Amino acid sequence: MATAPEGDGPASPGKAPRTARGRETLRRLLDAAAQEFAERGFHEASISGITRRAGTALGSFYTYFDSKDAIFAALVRDMSEAVARAAAAGVAPGSTGIAREREALAAFLGFAREHKEIYRIIDEAEFAAPSSYRAHYEGTAARIARRLDESVAAGAVAPGDNEVRAWAVMGMNVFLGLRFGVWAEDRSIGEITASAESLLCDGLRRRVGEGQAG
Repeated sequence: MATAPEGDGPASPGKAPRTARGRETLRRLLDAAAQEFAERGFHEASISGITRRAGTALGSFYTYFDSKDAIFAALVRDMSEAVARAAAAGVAPGSTGIAREREALAAFLGFAREHKEIYRIIDEAEFAAPSSYRAHYEGTAARIARRLDESVAAGAVAPGDNEVRAWAVMGMNVFLGLRFGVWAEDRSIGEITASAESLLCDGLRRRVGEGQAG
């Protein structure tokens, strides 16, 4: 990830960096961990592999993290926060309703194409860091639900169960990112989001007169 961690960052408790140089080292370790875990998987990845990729001494790792498990959990949180920032940055000021969801999806697809490793890492987190895995999806769904609540309040979306809607929208986004971000980039983001927007606007139910001969 190219962005610096915010606040104390995702270091182990009590090990947050206090200087700009420390924050830079932490960032290098997290970026190196993303490469190591993505290429080798959680079980085959090693702390020495992470520090070698980061170009840091082994001692620097333990300055910020207690273990391989700790940096993996931190990486999942870091990636989750990066996804949230990317989605927020992709939404135009004042956007609401279905257009807002389309913009957030477009931003996520762009993120997934740039950071394909996120899928393997998040998937492995289900077993290697289950609390971080659950927090990632619960946090994402909560953000979508808040957007929908705001859109309902603005009169841009019909009232409904926005918790259920949020998990449904998130599921759609996740698998669109897998198919059109990780597996292949054979369709334009605009084309994908237009189809998703149509689904959200119109659903799948056939309208009276559609597809019938005149």
